[in-house]
Amino acid sequence: MPVLVATAVPVERDAVARALPAPAEEVRLPGATLSRTAAGWDLLAAGVGPALAAASTATALTAAALAGRPYGLVVSAGIGGGFLPGAPVGSLVVADAITVADLGAETADGFLPVTELGFGTVTHRPPDSLVRVVSEATGAPAGTILTVSTVTGTAGRAAALRARHPGALAEGMEGFGVAEAAAAHGVPVLEIRAVSNPVGPRDRAAWRIGDALAALTEGFGKLAPALESWNPHDS
Repeated sequence: MPVLVATAVPVERDAVARALPAPAEEVRLPGATLSRTAAGWDLLAAGVGPALAAASTATALTAAALAGRPYGLVVSAGIGGGFLPGAPVGSLVVADAITVADLGAETADGFLPVTELGFGTVTHRPPDSLVRVVSEATGAPAGTILTVSTVTGTAGRAAALRARHPGALAEGMEGFGVAEAAAAHGVPVLEIRAVSNPVGPRDRAAWRIGDALAALTEGFGKLAPALESWNPHDS
């Protein structure tokens, strides 16, 4: 099953690559470059933020479909902030819901998601069977991973997100965009995040990016063989 792994930046892509066979070739796409491994995994540094991630992922999905090599799964992977105590720094989390947290409208009564305005979607759900396989293989807890366009930097914003999304484990900036592209192509999606910092007041001294990247590599080392046992038709 060909798998597309979309990360935000090359350092995240490289962390994933360390767990897989060495890239066999570079594949040029409009606005993006794939690293194609011999095992059938394509690694894409899709860019920062949901819009660029969606555009780059859609480009890769379209190119694969036109080449007669459609993907069987898209994985959004990277590092991000974790909501304590469920997702401490250095841990790995997997999404059972990929939710965009700030797509909607501010009102006098608070935030309204775009769905309450009568259009759009705010959540994509990976297949339950896939989440179960990945969670068991990696030991990562499953919960909501939020997509934000602005990284949380205050205790007030963190508290507001937690109140609106009590099942949230982490936040990132690309998952929902990747999921939108995958949904448009009818391809299942998964999101995995390694936690580099707590969600809350912005404290660069508390970030552990190296630990998070190491956790991402370790997670993919367990994920790749686990996916061989996953049946996409298993509900």
